Amino acid sequence: MPSNNIANFYSNLPKNKISLSELLLKNKLFHNVPNDWFVIITDIKSSTNAVLEGLHENVNLIATGSIVTVLNISFKASISVPFFFGGDGATFIIPPSIVNDSMKALALYKANTLANFNLELRTGIISVKEIYEHGHELKICKFNSTENFSIPIVLGNGLNYAEKIIKGDDYLTADQDTENQELDLSGMQCRWDKIEPPEHSEEVVTLIVLAQDFKKQAKVFSKVIKHIDRIYGLPEKRQPISIPKLIFRTSFNNLGKEMRSRIGKINVLELVKTWFVNLYGYIYFRTDSGKNYLKKLVEMSDTLVIDGRINTVITGTEKQRLILQHALNDMENEQDILYGLFVSGESVMSCYVRDLVDDHIHFVDGSEGGYTKAAGILKQKLKKISSI
Repeated sequence: MPSNNIANFYSNLPKNKISLSELLLKNKLFHNVPNDWFVIITDIKSSTNAVLEGLHENVNLIATGSIVTVLNISFKASISVPFFFGGDGATFIIPPSIVNDSMKALALYKANTLANFNLELRTGIISVKEIYEHGHELKICKFNSTENFSIPIVLGNGLNYAEKIIKGDDYLTADQDTENQELDLSGMQCRWDKIEPPEHSEEVVTLIVLAQDFKKQAKVFSKVIKHIDRIYGLPEKRQPISIPKLIFRTSFNNLGKEMRSRIGKINVLELVKTWFVNLYGYIYFRTDSGKNYLKKLVEMSDTLVIDGRINTVITGTEKQRLILQHALNDMENEQDILYGLFVSGESVMSCYVRDLVDDHIHFVDGSEGGYTKAAGILKQKLKKISSI
């Protein structure tokens, strides 16, 4: 296969517009990731402790920054890559042509994160070839979650294997020469305050679901999605982001955090400039263009990730959540799944905005470290099973 075709493997995948529960069952629509591609994982070490110390906003900001770091590399190379936001880190599947640049950029970002936030960002890489050689699967397709937004869907246990290797105590990453490298986090924005649930909703649910047998993953995940659809309604009904609840934040403290993450220091002139740009936002969002951007912002909010497990942020009532938990408990008792669920009163959002028309994406987590706390609950269940 020509190198250009290899690099554009993900770009060339067709977008599937059928329902997600149906798509998950159609094995022929999933494609093996090329074995010369690579999996990169970023993860904040001791993120659970950081969240418990009230640093959940920093954790989300750093995770978002790692995504922006790699996406800016792929943008310059005119390559589209699948990526997955996890609250306290991210996963990427990338072609060989941008591996070196991506790892160098992440090494620089890791140093910046440690210096400015005193949090250690773990970064690691493993080849897809190695994942396959150890008997694991990595299948991918594209799903049109809304008219303007498509997301990657991954089945198989390949990313789970990669995560175990990279997060293992004996994993060593090669030193990267970052001399003459500049940190590029252009497009990263964290300008929205905590977002209350939409009208007629009471709470925000952050949910992670793992199939106990990955060979039954597609069937089990389809069943979980059907439960969520039945209980909460279509995705737009359970969307935690709504335009009336969006509040633009302009405090110098929050803007300063974003700036330290982007350029590694506080630049007073840049800070004041950003503050004035934010003030202009109040005017812009009242124009037709601004209203269209907000509409797309809701549609392009990344509230569902399927990377070998289901990760989702949804909103609804306590009654709906209790019905969902009852259904999930039944599936857990049948040894189909394990799940972690965390309830909060708000969601949080960070953004990657290359332009205000079509090129923007918004990463959503439950407040108080929703994904991190749900993952903690899931880890305890996994420990309990492994000790039996």
